[in-house]
Amino acid sequence: MPHDSLRRLGLKALLLVAAGLPALAPAQEAVRIGAPLALTGGLADEGKKQQAAYELWLERINAAGGIAVAGQKRKVELVFYDYQTDEKRAQQLAERLINVDKVQVMTAPFGSGHTKVVAGVAERYGIPIVAVASAEPVHNQGYKNLFGTLAPSIGLIDAMLAQVKDKLPATKRIAVLGRDDVFPKVMATTMAGQAQKAGYEVVYNQLYPVGTLDHAAALTQMKAAAPDWIFVTGYTKDLVLVRKQMADLRLAAPVVTMITGPAYREFVDSLGPLAENVTSATWWHPSQTYKADDVFGTTQAFADAVRKKTGQDPDYVHASSAAALIVIQKAIEKAGSLSPDALRKAIAETDLQTFYGPIRFRGDGMNENRNLPIIQIQGGKPMVLFPLDMQQAALKPLAATAK
Repeated sequence: MPHDSLRRLGLKALLLVAAGLPALAPAQEAVRIGAPLALTGGLADEGKKQQAAYELWLERINAAGGIAVAGQKRKVELVFYDYQTDEKRAQQLAERLINVDKVQVMTAPFGSGHTKVVAGVAERYGIPIVAVASAEPVHNQGYKNLFGTLAPSIGLIDAMLAQVKDKLPATKRIAVLGRDDVFPKVMATTMAGQAQKAGYEVVYNQLYPVGTLDHAAALTQMKAAAPDWIFVTGYTKDLVLVRKQMADLRLAAPVVTMITGPAYREFVDSLGPLAENVTSATWWHPSQTYKADDVFGTTQAFADAVRKKTGQDPDYVHASSAAALIVIQKAIEKAGSLSPDALRKAIAETDLQTFYGPIRFRGDGMNENRNLPIIQIQGGKPMVLFPLDMQQAALKPLAATAK
């Protein structure tokens, strides 16, 4: 389906919702994939990346004739709605996609909290859903229909702890500040626990409410604790705000980590020099060199496609979102059917090498763990510090602790 056709489909769906009219009956020959997307609101940057990745996949799969179902090629329709970064609206639109639009399979919105809500709807109706979520509290609900392309979060934490201990062994005291939301909270609490096990002293450990705009009190307390390592979790806008307020309060440390802001171009563009030497972790990096039998073929080809379409370097949101659709495509081809039970079984048995990397699901639906890239902003770009076979730069200290 051409780019403009996909937009018309999405616009038509949105207009039907707004007018309270019934949706058009689905074409019998088409594969219909539902996608609640945050195209406005606090997660709009991430939602638009998902949309761009979906469009790239859709253009290529339909140009090749569609997905083979029992030997017959069928075009693909992507039915998407803007849930406006509103959890209740995400739930309502998931219901609509299943009951009105009659989608056969779904992708989840960005963010573990919203994924958890939409996955609950999909589970109730027995519809398979492939997500971009790494928080174990999303995948430990016993859902049979939920799968995710991201590897478990704890792998990021352990790799980062090992990297800092090896490269900056004088780092002893860590301060942790996390957004009280599913994924950021998991990352913050996991870091505090794993850091203690690794021999670090946790000198500050607090969560901030969703929507916090003034972090001065927390950052002032953190400054008084004189950490060697400042570790902050949240979504991009949170992290940009915290980093600016750190500068205002002259709070710094040899290691400043923000999960997962530095993976995004928006983080660097918003902060300029303040982004330099901030570390993070990611599930994918465009410097990887995977080759695969999918519509992109290689990591490089995917990265080039995203750059051409958006004018920006791709990040893990683009890549893991496109990979979710590749999983769905390959599962449909393997199952030879659009039956939810057959699809669920085929997705659970996934064992693929994609442009994004290997995808093989654990019993809880999460992608198997592997060496995930640790990155640091150097020269305005996210440079890979680890693993060694991808290394582009060595870890640099940010600054001495401000007094």
